[in-house]
Amino acid sequence: MEKQRVRETVWRLLQEHKVSSFPGAYGRSPNFVGAEAAAARLSELDAWRPAKVIKADPDLPQRPVRRLALEQGKRLFMAVPRLRSMTPFIELDLAHLKASPFEASSIGGASRAGRAVRVEGLPPTDLIVCGSVAVTMEGGRLGKGDGYSDLESGLLIEAGKVTQRTTILTAVHPFQSVKDRFDVLPRDISVDVIVTPDEIIRIRRRHPRPKGMYRELLATEKLASVPLLTALRPIR
Repeated sequence: MEKQRVRETVWRLLQEHKVSSFPGAYGRSPNFVGAEAAAARLSELDAWRPAKVIKADPDLPQRPVRRLALEQGKRLFMAVPRLRSMTPFIELDLAHLKASPFEASSIGGASRAGRAVRVEGLPPTDLIVCGSVAVTMEGGRLGKGDGYSDLESGLLIEAGKVTQRTTILTAVHPFQSVKDRFDVLPRDISVDVIVTPDEIIRIRRRHPRPKGMYRELLATEKLASVPLLTALRPIR
């Protein structure tokens, strides 16, 4: 309930101050006014410039980041929404795209222009861009509550594609950076960097990174809704 209260507060602030963009804030990782500026600022990061392989969430507010990655010739892997495929990532490589970076950065455009790949088909990941509803100065992160971003990262951690050295960042509106404290579970990813349209916030002390997907903590309904999970060997 505490986490949901934080989400509701952030959604309300964005709506009341008219800084949420289409399709609105509630119930999602909110698209926000200034997302393009946040993406431009993100490109100033030391961790961004040398990164060659980037994994990004499919959320709309991260689309400017996905577009920037493609424009700069980085290999981009976007998660299939809700991990509803046995090939749960889409590879987008400017050298092989038959679409513009703008078109390929959308969910529909990525599906048409990209190549579906299995987890083992991903190279080691240099940087993760995740969508968020709220983040704290300790790097705690709240998604919209469905847990898919944590699952995606857990998959890549178990496969050895993401390590303790992989930078995890999120681009958000300043209203999404909160002082509220909330519990961070072992399966929850935390962020190393918060990027807003106005500033870059580097987290000095982040929470421990998950060791995998923690299937034992997943609801039966979630396990059933992600076919890939039932096909993988359980964690011992």
